[in-house]
Amino acid sequence: MGSLLFLRFFILILVLQIGHVYSQRPKVVKVGAVFTYDSVIGRAAKVALDAAVADVNADPTILNGTRLEVIMEDTHCNVFMGSVEVFRARVQTRWSVLNGWQYVHRWYCNAVYRLDYCLKTKSLDFQYIMYCVLCAVFQLIDKEVVAIIGPQSSSIAHMTSFIANGLQVPLISFAATDPTLSALQFPFFFRTTPSDSYQMAAMADLINYYGWRQVIAIFVDDDYGRNGISSLDDQLAKKMSKIAYKLALPPRANHSLITDLLNKSKLIGPRVYIVHVSPDSGLEIFSIAEKLQMMTSDYVWLATDWLCTILDSLTLINRSSPLHILQGVVGLCQHIPQSGPKKAFMSRWRELRRRGLVSSELNTYGLYAYDTMWAFARSVDAYLKEDGNITFSSNKMSQNMKATVLRLEKLRTFDGGTLLCKKLLQTNFTGLTGPVQFDPDSRNLICVGYDVINVDRMVINTIGYWSNYSGLSVIPPKISNNEEQSDYHIDQKLKNATWPGGKSDKPRGWVIANNERPLRIGVPKRASFVEFVTQVHDSNKIQGYCIDVFNAATKFVPYEVPFRFKAFGDGRSNPSYDKLVKMVAEDVIDAAVGDIAIVTNRTKIVDFTQPYVATGLVVVAPISNTKSSAWVFLKPFTVEMWCVTAAFFVVIGVVIWILEHRINDDFRGPPKRQLITMCLFSFSTLFKTNQEDTVSTLGRMVMMVWLFLLMVITSSYTASLTSILTVQQLSSPITGIDSLIASNLPIGYQVGSFAQNYLTESLNIPQSRLIPLGTPEEYERALRQGPDNGGVAAIVDELPYVELFLSKLTDFGIVGPAFTKSGWGFAFQRDSPLAIDMSTAILKLSEMGEIQKIHKKWFCKMGCIAERSRVSESNKLPLKSFWGLFLLCGVFTITALLVFLLRTVRQFVRFKRKQRGLVSSSSSESSSIHCSQVIYNFFDFIDEKEDAIKKIFKQCENPESQAS
Repeated sequence: MGSLLFLRFFILILVLQIGHVYSQRPKVVKVGAVFTYDSVIGRAAKVALDAAVADVNADPTILNGTRLEVIMEDTHCNVFMGSVEVFRARVQTRWSVLNGWQYVHRWYCNAVYRLDYCLKTKSLDFQYIMYCVLCAVFQLIDKEVVAIIGPQSSSIAHMTSFIANGLQVPLISFAATDPTLSALQFPFFFRTTPSDSYQMAAMADLINYYGWRQVIAIFVDDDYGRNGISSLDDQLAKKMSKIAYKLALPPRANHSLITDLLNKSKLIGPRVYIVHVSPDSGLEIFSIAEKLQMMTSDYVWLATDWLCTILDSLTLINRSSPLHILQGVVGLCQHIPQSGPKKAFMSRWRELRRRGLVSSELNTYGLYAYDTMWAFARSVDAYLKEDGNITFSSNKMSQNMKATVLRLEKLRTFDGGTLLCKKLLQTNFTGLTGPVQFDPDSRNLICVGYDVINVDRMVINTIGYWSNYSGLSVIPPKISNNEEQSDYHIDQKLKNATWPGGKSDKPRGWVIANNERPLRIGVPKRASFVEFVTQVHDSNKIQGYCIDVFNAATKFVPYEVPFRFKAFGDGRSNPSYDKLVKMVAEDVIDAAVGDIAIVTNRTKIVDFTQPYVATGLVVVAPISNTKSSAWVFLKPFTVEMWCVTAAFFVVIGVVIWILEHRINDDFRGPPKRQLITMCLFSFSTLFKTNQEDTVSTLGRMVMMVWLFLLMVITSSYTASLTSILTVQQLSSPITGIDSLIASNLPIGYQVGSFAQNYLTESLNIPQSRLIPLGTPEEYERALRQGPDNGGVAAIVDELPYVELFLSKLTDFGIVGPAFTKSGWGFAFQRDSPLAIDMSTAILKLSEMGEIQKIHKKWFCKMGCIAERSRVSESNKLPLKSFWGLFLLCGVFTITALLVFLLRTVRQFVRFKRKQRGLVSSSSSESSSIHCSQVIYNFFDFIDEKEDAIKKIFKQCENPESQAS
């Protein structure tokens, strides 16, 4: 019995002890780190990670007695060269897995076929590098690390993320900036450095700020370079800019390859270069560019943050040579605000360098590596407080694999990976680089900022800043975790920059052409209307009105434009202008100069300059003399206009009679005479035959406004009647495009003109009705023959050609108005800056009158082209064209009449009061006076002369003298 009780007590103690063991914190937490030791980023990151681990373990407030241990693996392939033979002998196995393992399997198998090449050439093939990375990662996983820090390469980060997903181990990168590394595809991937999507947004804002529309991108041909430049392309598209040419460099591009690519880029127009390469090889590009004379004032060089990384890593002594070749370069640097902890860490770093423990200076990625380790330590501390255990379980997929040199069958899954990711997302602290907090959706840092630097005379100057909240600014961004910084500043500004060549003026960023490759200008070789443009027979000389305008415009372009003309067409017939414009769009030629109409379908494929000639389609038809109508004099005005004008004649006559009747004897007398005077006065003023003069001030004011109105009306009437009589003398059975369409008669058009497409596509005229004509002689013959004799009823062509045609003939004329509005311009390739500069030059020529002088040179040798009168339907002048004048006259007339009536009523009241004072009467008599009697007395009062009224007033004032 006692033995049984002892046994039970022993079992209870054992269970409690086991429970205590499982609930206590682990003594060591292992974290892996994968990066290349011998690199600009790796040299700083290795020291920073060791320093961070030491600081974490020395801090009693974190991990609560658990020691943090970092296990580092170098991804450089030289470490694994000894295992090549073993790998080649044992890799002959087939295994198939799902999810992310298929990606790993593909690289794993492809590496086999590249090993012999690596051994023979002693080169580091990319496939073999991937195998080396797999070895490093799996060695870490085999040591049961709970997270992996790194890698620095975006390509390696892609592959490692698949492994991290499969084993549920968080992957925290402090240097992989590839924007395609998304949390949606890789839920265990975290990034403690800004994504290149932010950097490319900053670069696009910088390009847009300086107004450049096309750039050339130089990038390393891997995931980091390709995806970064792809993000830049998307950001530039939002700013109406684009990458005109991409120079993809292999990861280990040699000197000759870089030289060849840069030389090819010199043949392209853009001179703005965006360099997005790795820090280990980027400076060689600028060294070669300097030798190729590409660091001059014609070029712009913009660099991403790799440039700052390598400059920060160089000592002050080693900086002088790189800064010399970087004169005028503008770049981006990750913005890290100054703080006490950062200054203390940099002082600590300098001490390590003094003691010889560090070979390079501290760069930004070293700071990010330090903060990454602290972010991991804080999240692990929170994880252990909640769960307390770190356990691994067997992976079902890896158990089904056969043994390989990578020992995939021994891989185990981290049970707490999901919870640790959750704790990482909740990380929020201020590190050496500023606030460290992850966006829950993208798992990137929330607040991102960049410094805009400029190398000027061996000095690195900060000319501005950029953040994902404020855009470009001269004020440092306020990097904080506040979500209130959502306002994007519209007024973006930077300090003045110094550009290559030492100039402070912003480079144009574009070179149109040079003497080695002049601009290819296509010109139509016309067979008719050669005054506009053509090639001289048996000569290479191109001449014409359009050519002279182009040559004059090039003189106002603020740079030299070497060019050569290239004739298009055989000279026997007019070429197709649509084909000529299409050649510009297809880069067969750089531009097209000539009498090229700016129409919709052409503007979709090329850019046109400002029109230098206003034009439009018109109808030309035979004209003949006809007799005028007997009632043609009524046509200038509409019925409403005639009625209102007649009413005003009557009203003005009545008002003037009222104003003048009391003081002007010309407006007094028998009623018949007064009626005639009232009716004829305003009409007689039209012909200046009136014998009556106005005396009153109000009458003269009304007459002044009335005479001004008559002057405008009579002038307009005369001009309109003259036009109508002229039109009637030059009439045609075709009155315009509408009557031409309805007539179903044959229509002529010029060969090569856009008129054919417009008539068939826009006006739906059957092709069978259209007859092509090539020369002015064919125009005349077809019009004289008429539709009944194989000719045409009318010709549809552009106005400049028609004017030139009619200058030599009198039997034809333009009927109806122009039914399209267009112009002639010079065609350039899309987004060509020369199109804008030439437009400005054409406007200057127009303002100076130079285009008119060129026009006179070509078309006024025998007297300028007189624009023929156009046969058109009479346009009657409506009332709305003169309603303002009528309103003005009416207001003055009514005002004068009201003033007269008010003054007269005042006199009448005064007169009545004086009259009552002289004649005493009873109140009953006074009240018996009716309203009608008052009105009658008022009209009698008005009919009296002004002098008589004044005499009565005097008598009322001196009754005694009157009595005596």
